[in-house]
Amino acid sequence: MAKKKKNKHDDHMSEAWLIPYADLLTLLLALFIVLFASSQIDQKKFQEIARAFSTAFAGGTGVLDFQSPIEPITPPAQDEEGRHQAKQPSPAVNGKEKEELGQIKAKIDSYIHDNKLTGKLQTSLTDEGLAITILDDILFDSGSAEVRMKDRRLAAEISALLVMNPPRNIIISGHTDNVPIHNEKFASNWELSVMRAVNFMKVLLENKQLDPRYFSAKGYGEYKPIASNATAAGRMKNRRVEILILPRTDVNDSSTSTQ
Repeated sequence: MAKKKKNKHDDHMSEAWLIPYADLLTLLLALFIVLFASSQIDQKKFQEIARAFSTAFAGGTGVLDFQSPIEPITPPAQDEEGRHQAKQPSPAVNGKEKEELGQIKAKIDSYIHDNKLTGKLQTSLTDEGLAITILDDILFDSGSAEVRMKDRRLAAEISALLVMNPPRNIIISGHTDNVPIHNEKFASNWELSVMRAVNFMKVLLENKQLDPRYFSAKGYGEYKPIASNATAAGRMKNRRVEILILPRTDVNDSSTSTQ
């Protein structure tokens, strides 16, 4: 009996299964990449990956070709030195308020001139209100937040200039240069600036004619410079305490009308 001729294909296993298996692995890889990309906040990278895979698997538009649900994050504005500038709402200053704040400014400027403090105290009228800038070396020793005893008289005289009827809201803010500080009392410039503002405010409020309800204190550390920290003169300007006399609003007017 003749032997059945063996088909040469019988010894060779079919490899047709490799095609769907490879496709499956590719799709799984794409899925993990998409999941990773969608978990990131970087919208630009996500869209680039989506376009690449859409083109590869669908020849153009596909399931990955859609707008990311993550809203783009707009970076904060920066000034010419690359510092971030936070946007803060400014109260509206009408003509009457400008006139009244201008009169207060003239009174304070007269005091500065009479006491030869032009290089130490400065005033400026802005959209936020009337700002009085006091350089820190007129009130504090280096690295200290305690108002010097010899300068308490000056603080008392400044407090007298802040007595108004009806009273206005006043913000005391502390500022430093960008030279790092780390001593037994303060771990950062931020803490130093806050305590300088608070301590100066306390000295002002020793004047019993001032109502503490209208005062608040803030510390900005090195983050609101008014000059370049690249020079000693600029750093000196940045080390300061500011008094901001706010314009009156309808809320302020109603709160003071009962006094």
